[in-house]
Amino acid sequence: MTPSLLMLKRGEDRRLRAGHAWVFSNEVDTGRTPLTAFAAGDPVTIAGASGQVIGSGYVNPASLICARVLSRDPAVPFDDRLLRRRIVDALALRDRLYGEPAYRLVYGEGDGLPGLVVDRYGEHLAMQISTAGMERRRETLTAILAELLQPASILMRNDAPVRALEGLGAYVEDALGHTPDTVRLEEAGLKFDVPLRSGQKTGWFFDQRDNRLAVDERLVAGRRVLDVFSYVGAWGLRAAAAGAAATVCVDASPQAVSLLAGNARLNGLEDRVQVVQGEAFAMLRSLHEARERFDVVILDPPAFIKRRREHKSGLQGYRHLHRAALRLLADDGILVTSSCSWHLDRDEFRNILRASALQAGVDLQIIRQGALAADHPVHPAIPETDYLKSCTCRVRSR
Repeated sequence: MTPSLLMLKRGEDRRLRAGHAWVFSNEVDTGRTPLTAFAAGDPVTIAGASGQVIGSGYVNPASLICARVLSRDPAVPFDDRLLRRRIVDALALRDRLYGEPAYRLVYGEGDGLPGLVVDRYGEHLAMQISTAGMERRRETLTAILAELLQPASILMRNDAPVRALEGLGAYVEDALGHTPDTVRLEEAGLKFDVPLRSGQKTGWFFDQRDNRLAVDERLVAGRRVLDVFSYVGAWGLRAAAAGAAATVCVDASPQAVSLLAGNARLNGLEDRVQVVQGEAFAMLRSLHEARERFDVVILDPPAFIKRRREHKSGLQGYRHLHRAALRLLADDGILVTSSCSWHLDRDEFRNILRASALQAGVDLQIIRQGALAADHPVHPAIPETDYLKSCTCRVRSR
């Protein structure tokens, strides 16, 4: 299909020319190029008001983000060859970074493929599509991945709520082969059974890899550790393997708790890991009432601020969480905490820690700040690709 022209209003091309990849519907000159003329996923050439080409990509007239740029070279259209080239390039980076085939293979805009995420679990792949442009090319993407990697299966984990913003339905199904309910993953010497078909996101959180590996014997050896929002044990089992005397893992999901207990046995850590099913805030309150104390508390909550309008309530949630955690820490304790909310910036996150410490009557020293693992390359012009914040803090009584 020959791309049609999508023209922007005067002055609305600055962000794109600075490197961003999103076009918002109110930036389009609908008098010259009406959005109603396009179907969701159509390839387009995007141009400024003067007609100078900015790049090529795809369009969705039903979405607030109505177009996304994939190429800035006028000679390189958005087609199957471009998709293949970008996936080959993404694979080359991961092959360079990792010895084992377990990583985020494609990270949307960070790899020049907006709307596409692919995670690799050895011979199994999980693909997540969030835009109509990529949904229309699902079969092409499957064929490219099959050619390059010869996987046993490719699972479509297309059940993220964000798809509704593009007018897309939710589904989970095999695009190639059959993906088992759980697959085995190895990370830095530990083995995990991961729920690909029904787990959170695409099954595993590769983005936290480097932050998890920083939870080592210097922080936890001989200490008592509490891991809240444990999921299948990535943080808690890492602490136990690093020499923690005892680790208590808390998660609300029966499925996660069952898998976590199995993963503890799988790694021979069941004698040092206690698995508790319960809602996080209720468990923190209960532990405080029981006068429990821990040397290390790990917090890896889901995003409390998924939309801008949730900012105020999300801030309250983060403050509440950190106050509750700090009340459980012994003097000279360690707090390892993260936020994956894009709408919470780094300064706000540190401010939450500062305010929570004041209210808890303790002092904090931030001894490490973490971000995304290398298989989540950040696009320097797209701040939305840099969402993860992590802090390791030392807690001292006043």
